[in-house]
Amino acid sequence: MSSENGPGDGDAAQAPPEQLALIRESVRKAKAPRAKPRTWRGAALAEHLPVARVLVDKGVLHLDRYFDYAVPAELDADARPGVRVRVRFGAGRHRVREGRREGGGLVDGYLVERLADSDYSGPLAALAQVVSPEPVLSAELLGLARAVADRYAGSVADVLQLAVPPRSARAERRPSPAPLPPPPAPDPGSWARYEQGSAFVESLAAGGAPRAVWNALPGPSWCEELARAVAATLASGRGALVVVPDGRAAARVDAALTALLGEGRHALLTAEAGPEKRYAQWLAVRRGAVRAVVGTRAAMFAPVADLGLVAVWDDGDDSHSEQHAPQPHARDVLLLRAALDKCGFLLGGWSCTVEAAQLVESGWARPLVAGREQVRRAAPLVRTVGDEDLARDEAARAARLPTLAWQVVRDGLRHGPVLVQVPRRGYVPRMACANCRAPARCRHCAGPLQGQDAGTLRCGWCGREEGAWHCPECGGFRLRAQVVGARRTAEELGRAFPAVPVRTSGREHVLDTVPDAPALVVSTPGAEPVAEGGYAAALLLDGWAMLGRPDLRAGEDALRRWIAAGALVRPQGERGTVVVVAEPTLRPVQALVRWDPVGHALRELAERAELGFPPVSRMAAVSGPPESVAEFLAAVELPAEAQVLGPVPLPVAPPGRPRRSGTPPPGEHWDRALIRVPPGSGSALATALKTARASRTARGTAEPVWVRIDPPDIG
Repeated sequence: MSSENGPGDGDAAQAPPEQLALIRESVRKAKAPRAKPRTWRGAALAEHLPVARVLVDKGVLHLDRYFDYAVPAELDADARPGVRVRVRFGAGRHRVREGRREGGGLVDGYLVERLADSDYSGPLAALAQVVSPEPVLSAELLGLARAVADRYAGSVADVLQLAVPPRSARAERRPSPAPLPPPPAPDPGSWARYEQGSAFVESLAAGGAPRAVWNALPGPSWCEELARAVAATLASGRGALVVVPDGRAAARVDAALTALLGEGRHALLTAEAGPEKRYAQWLAVRRGAVRAVVGTRAAMFAPVADLGLVAVWDDGDDSHSEQHAPQPHARDVLLLRAALDKCGFLLGGWSCTVEAAQLVESGWARPLVAGREQVRRAAPLVRTVGDEDLARDEAARAARLPTLAWQVVRDGLRHGPVLVQVPRRGYVPRMACANCRAPARCRHCAGPLQGQDAGTLRCGWCGREEGAWHCPECGGFRLRAQVVGARRTAEELGRAFPAVPVRTSGREHVLDTVPDAPALVVSTPGAEPVAEGGYAAALLLDGWAMLGRPDLRAGEDALRRWIAAGALVRPQGERGTVVVVAEPTLRPVQALVRWDPVGHALRELAERAELGFPPVSRMAAVSGPPESVAEFLAAVELPAEAQVLGPVPLPVAPPGRPRRSGTPPPGEHWDRALIRVPPGSGSALATALKTARASRTARGTAEPVWVRIDPPDIG
């Protein structure tokens, strides 16, 4: 007998019975005649690859899979992978893989791939329509959508609604411009101000994939530095993607790129462009005519070919967090893209989030920072006014502004505009020690303590009452509710300086720039206009209104907003001065005085690691009607190490405020539970929650339960 046996008698005689059965079945399938070409209602189907695998655009989790359809011969040429299609799909009337006959309404979908045959043996329904022969869903974008859906316990269809813009037929008919050759590599420019800054740009130009967390120096140079990083990536023949928090920031980076590279080398993807223009820009990127993209949150999914760099600016801004399911964060999506595409990564900002500090501490990214002498030359002088100063200041008690603030405003107006930052209305106060102002936290889960109507304290996370609280920092027993911000700041300043124009910038009307002339510019955080030549001074009022928020990120967010305002002020060498009205001994205030956001983020990270807070741990929020939340928590199979906190009642939103997903409708009361898992268990938590939600929707449960992975406002 030959020593080179195949699956013949010699091997089969020694195989166990179950393996022998498998061998015989595989031999039978190999020898079976090929199936005849299928027909649909007597109509001919495509001769080559007659089966289309379709992702149906329905976001329900139990339908988060592919469905097979037959390809009619007349649609063969246009039915290519990645195109938009319409198929018949209806509850109770059409389930392709379950073998029911054609019926149901027409729904949108994406053709994922063409196959020679289907693993379903019954009759297949046919594609109803190819909406457009333009392929919009690439294999790379589909893989990214799957990774995002898995991370956030959502469906691929929901992610693709965020990733692929609505179709414009006129934009599709418009030809995209021819791609331009790579530009020459730029010189490092102002990147030389940072330690390893020049090396970062040179690595991108040479085709490398450096990963860095960038603490930008104060001033307007950040957009030019981002543009140089993009230009260096383009010089290597690769693409680049930059995500910024708002349209104003996108316009600045757009202008910097145009000045550095000229027209036609990048696309600007923002909502302000309008649906048709934005889709035309997106198509130019998808077709490979443009290799660089600058845009706001939705641009995180831009289909840039051959990615060499993904960058996000100011990742702590709320605008980077998507409010539609599955509510991904731009920073985390770009982290996934950097891992999937093996490209460079740049996370930049004037401040530093705890997530950014964790990337550096873990060794995944390297820090891009300037030396302390360079920071001192670029930053303004920061002065503080605390509670004791206000108590001794007669002017402050009468007009709510300390004497130091009046002096800084008066001196600054001699040289240029003065910025006055006031907190938005609606900041909810939390409880803190009356002596040292340390936040009052639960002894069980370290959640924020909140005052109740009966005078008792209750944890905002786990709901436990606290009857004998004392401050772990100073031993004090007295509590205070934090101050809520000023309402008449603009009027008071206008009366105090009647000859000076007062401009306001806020939610209703946001200014982009102000001229280099004496003026008072009153702005809410995030709406500060850029002054030509920089502000002569800035006042940061009512700091407790931001530090007193019942949120884990209150200190980090207050420091980020203060530094963003201070970065618009002239350097100390040009007499630029910032006055912050907040307790000087608090950590965020001290970090602002030293202009050390990185040190503040590292200390916050160490504390969160000790207490088991995100981002060291992973968290999920489950909210909905109390009975639904209790039923969901009883049914979900959580990882063994998961810890459930709560549920507790969700606060009722004030009347007139727009409702966000995961919040109760007007007049209804919902509960929320937090689920916490240690590092390494986030994927298991997301899988368990997604499975439980899919089972719930498949049963047709009427009451909704909202699940959000890594909620930004856990209290």
